[in-house]
Amino acid sequence: MWFKKKMMGRVLGVVLVATPVWAQPVMVPTVVVKPVAVGASYVLDGVIEPVKQSTIAAQASGRIVQWLVKAGDAVRKGQLLLTIDGREYDANVQRSQAQLQQTEAELRNAQAQNARTQDLQQQGFVSKAALDTASTQLQSAVAMRAQAAAAVRQSTIAQDFTRVTAPYDGWVLQTFAEAGDLAVPGKPLIAVYAPQQLRATVQVPASRAKAVREAAVTQVGGVDAQGQLQWVTPSARSSVPSADPVSQTTEWRFELPSDARQWVPGQQVRVMFTRASTTPVRKLLVPEAAILRRGELTAVYVAAEKSFNLRAVRLGANYGEQGVEVLGGLLANEVVALQPIRAGFANAQPQK
Repeated sequence: MWFKKKMMGRVLGVVLVATPVWAQPVMVPTVVVKPVAVGASYVLDGVIEPVKQSTIAAQASGRIVQWLVKAGDAVRKGQLLLTIDGREYDANVQRSQAQLQQTEAELRNAQAQNARTQDLQQQGFVSKAALDTASTQLQSAVAMRAQAAAAVRQSTIAQDFTRVTAPYDGWVLQTFAEAGDLAVPGKPLIAVYAPQQLRATVQVPASRAKAVREAAVTQVGGVDAQGQLQWVTPSARSSVPSADPVSQTTEWRFELPSDARQWVPGQQVRVMFTRASTTPVRKLLVPEAAILRRGELTAVYVAAEKSFNLRAVRLGANYGEQGVEVLGGLLANEVVALQPIRAGFANAQPQK
């Protein structure tokens, strides 16, 4: 009896042991790769740039004594960015103000002299010529005062040039100097841009100009901050009416919607032009989520009976939500994993 109980406990102990978590199969969703009818399209590389961008240059000469911002800082309209040594301009303001006070005193004296001369001329003590001379001196004093007032305004404006401020709300894109450098008129100091409106710029070869001009649908695609590929439709497009004499390309600009803030200036994007066609082309497409990218390697996990096999593929144009064209490495009706990271586990299995 004791032997039977001992053996039964061992059997029950074996039955109650759970399967380890690492040994449980990982079920990965899959999709069947099939040819899809798409319009004739052409993809070009482009770059994101701001519509409103300014390079602020110095308007006064002097040593930069204070630098208050750096690349990447957000700035408000009128915010002080840097200051230039303004002692010389302060002295000019004081000198012009002193000259204004002197001309005002001379003007008061000329007014009083003209009034006395008028009274004496009416009484017959002075001649008409003396009155004309007093009137001319008064007019000269008025002109001298106006000239001095203009000099004050001019020196004040020059003094304001020593305080460089932001022209609008935006971000500092780049700085071209540091505190202690010499600023001269025309020397670039800071580049700022407004992030509210962006555009994609593409250099279109002459051989593709007609296809781009006649495109029925245009989409701009790029990777956002989370690493996801997103496509948006431009709100407007335009072209520069000139060609580069060396590369023989024409610049096309595609204005992005105001809510397209997932990209930053300088980021590379892809612009796809799709022409209207009565006979769509059938191409083998694979979802973007199924593609595994590791440096120069682009691959997918192809489902076998109870596992996955990694297979390198050669990709073509990206058709947005429809998928990415496969030029080689896959055949129609093959099954690929939609989660390539999970499909790389040793216990990964295709989900039925």
